[in-house]
Amino acid sequence: MAGQIPQRFIDDLLARVDVVEVVGERVQLKKSGRNHSGLCPFHQEKSPSFTVSHDKQFYHCFGCGAHGNALRFLMEYDNLRFPEAVEQLAARQGMEVPREGADDPHAQAREKKRKQGVNLLELAARFFRERMKMAEGQAARGYLERRGLSPQVVEEYGIGFAPNDWEALKRHLGEQGISEAVQVEYGLLIHREDSGRTYDRFRDRVMFPIRDVKGNTIAFGGRVLGDAKPKYLNSPETPVFHKGRELYGLYEARQAHRQLERVLIVEGYMDVVALAQFGIRNAVATLGTSTSEDHLTRLFRMVDEVVFCFDGDRAGRQAATRALETVLPLMIDGRQARFLFLPEGEDPDTLVRSEGTEAFQDRVTCASPLSEFLFDQAAAGRDLARIEERERYASQVLKALARLPEGVLKSLLLSELAKRTGVEQARFESLLAVPDPVAAPVAEAAAEAPRGERPAASHGALSLAARALQLLVHEPGLVTRLPEHDDWCPEGDPDGALCREVIALIRAGGYRSAQVLLAHFHGTQDGERLAALARRELLIPRANRGAELDGLVSYFMRNRQQPTRQQEIDTLLERKRQGETLTAEERQRLMSLLSEAEK
Repeated sequence: MAGQIPQRFIDDLLARVDVVEVVGERVQLKKSGRNHSGLCPFHQEKSPSFTVSHDKQFYHCFGCGAHGNALRFLMEYDNLRFPEAVEQLAARQGMEVPREGADDPHAQAREKKRKQGVNLLELAARFFRERMKMAEGQAARGYLERRGLSPQVVEEYGIGFAPNDWEALKRHLGEQGISEAVQVEYGLLIHREDSGRTYDRFRDRVMFPIRDVKGNTIAFGGRVLGDAKPKYLNSPETPVFHKGRELYGLYEARQAHRQLERVLIVEGYMDVVALAQFGIRNAVATLGTSTSEDHLTRLFRMVDEVVFCFDGDRAGRQAATRALETVLPLMIDGRQARFLFLPEGEDPDTLVRSEGTEAFQDRVTCASPLSEFLFDQAAAGRDLARIEERERYASQVLKALARLPEGVLKSLLLSELAKRTGVEQARFESLLAVPDPVAAPVAEAAAEAPRGERPAASHGALSLAARALQLLVHEPGLVTRLPEHDDWCPEGDPDGALCREVIALIRAGGYRSAQVLLAHFHGTQDGERLAALARRELLIPRANRGAELDGLVSYFMRNRQQPTRQQEIDTLLERKRQGETLTAEERQRLMSLLSEAEK
């Protein structure tokens, strides 16, 4: 049905649903004080770090950071789109999902176009599979046979053939009533601006459908049969395909293994299917890009261990270095990353055929752990007997360790670095504690960034504005105690600006539920900020929270001019520290400002 789901309905639905029940149907939970806990369903763990709060109607994993309300859980766990998750929650409550603008012709046209896009790629995938079976697909079938692929693997991965015809797919989809504009939008046709002509993007190629985690075709990769360039051609970015997030073979790997433990990241489609032919069904491939943080975040929600597979040449080593930089910030305790370098001139496809499954699996098992690759990379080409070279070696390792999250792995690597260099571990720890002179300006800029660019909340002490915001997130009903106007909110403070939005929203909707409030900001940076404040335990007793908010508001109202005065004080003091002599008037002004500040 066309039309958007009204926000009011979503708010009402979330207020009726118990997140503990929704999560408890899929995860074994145990009561733990006021909350429930269990093993996180989004990453592998042996001890519970996954908490579900009945009071806040919120879940959070302290291991991988997954968090959200009942809707977010269904979207992440069941791989549902937002409307599907709403429909499923509504069905639990016996509620019918209303739609706004269902009779609007424009809304109906938009819905029709969306459905065309969803069905279009599946129709194309079916077309390519059918053409593979025809006479014109004989060369493609011969190519796959020479590569040793069985009909079973070809069928499992949905491999097809794009005929050597400029308009074969275009004609076929046109007969299904799908416009050329939609085919262009979803990357199947190319539109020439100079002539206005459209033609098939994929021609005379073996076609590999790229599927999302639900098995829907969202894009294609094509391998040329002749000498045309490029050898491999991928779909462009489309409304449903973003190559920096998708991985070829991930759907098939999850189908083959109900509980994946390790994923092998290789370079190309043929590497994935060749390994599958030899029974290695946990390989995925990036789509013409380096492995991104989005790729790894998705994988670490499913597995504990990721193995990067690279050629052993210089290009492979450079790619491994980029992968190391990307994976370091994600290496919370319990995760593993390994690096497998193949013999020169070999790729996974050729190697598994020449040495067999067991030998290749042994290579994967013995792949270099992150720690070993990190130290070996820093030592490459250096004479560590020389003090200067040892200093550069230690500096390179320290730079990498600074990107690691705090935890046991970081401590162990610092200890190992101390052993290898003969420098006390405490000295390295003190160096890590000193801000990087290059990174410091970036950190300062982040602190002054506009609210839309604010970094995630830390676990340190909250500012006064953040404390007020936290009180409102935990208890939206406290808004009734606030002044009618919001000019008490601190100017120039990102949390003060967000506080104004939260107050206006609570008053407009009459909300009393934290989860409904968070749902309004879901998917935004403000939402992440509010979620972080909601996860922090509010230590103030419920009976005292109103008085605490009253006190904060009174303080802000008394000190509305304080930022300007404090800025003037800081400027004058800084000039004195720099050795500049203040005039008599400036000295008098400073004394006056300091005296006022003490009152």
